[in-house]
Amino acid sequence: MSKSYIDQAFQEKLANNQKLFVPYIMAGDGGLENLNDRIDFLQSCGASAVELGIPFSDPVADGPTIQNAGLRALANGTNLAGVLETLANNKENRGIPIILMTYFNPIYTYGVERFANDCAEAGVDGVIIPDLPLEEEALIGGFLTEKSIAFVRLAALTSGEERLAEIAKRSEGFLYAVSVTGTTGAKASHSDTVKGFLQGLKKVSEIPVLAGFGVSNSDQAKELGGNCDGVIVGSKIVDLFHEGKTNEISELIKNSL
Repeated sequence: MSKSYIDQAFQEKLANNQKLFVPYIMAGDGGLENLNDRIDFLQSCGASAVELGIPFSDPVADGPTIQNAGLRALANGTNLAGVLETLANNKENRGIPIILMTYFNPIYTYGVERFANDCAEAGVDGVIIPDLPLEEEALIGGFLTEKSIAFVRLAALTSGEERLAEIAKRSEGFLYAVSVTGTTGAKASHSDTVKGFLQGLKKVSEIPVLAGFGVSNSDQAKELGGNCDGVIVGSKIVDLFHEGKTNEISELIKNSL
């Protein structure tokens, strides 16, 4: 696969000795009409990219905060087609990568080839599908490759060394290191096991390694980021947007870098 925009954007920051910070937001939480403004705001705060969740009725990897955000988005009538159309309307003005996080069911219902085509038209740079194992990736991988959309893989603490090496080899854009066993959400602290896990992934990955799940403040971001290339922060960002505390989002990003 040719280099994606994620590769270019991340390498520029890393070359300048900057850590990567990727906020997660739920598409349609707060209304689709506000989605592009939120992405622009996060870009202005120094975000390296935005991970954008697609609301789904049965989210197996999401904790309570993101589940509730998804329910609010669904109640607002948010669907995959609407999200892609909204992104397409502002793609010329965006200066950071967009990475969709979606379960496979909405993609399958939408149509796999149509999904890849419409993602490309909307300016989507990467896709994360947490419930699609390596063994089933042929269902979509070729369509994403055709459109130069990075297929970001997740590496779990519970996977063995051989499987982690294979996941690292296949991942595109970056490797998403799941730094907790369980669902998303705030966590008080991370153990030495997690730090060793991240350091191990760095040894086998040729692309940036980002730690996600359970990162909720700048101290944790710096702590985990010291063992990899940066962090993904979801539940805390989702909460702060829902509460209208945009100043705190700005401070969180600034203090994490």
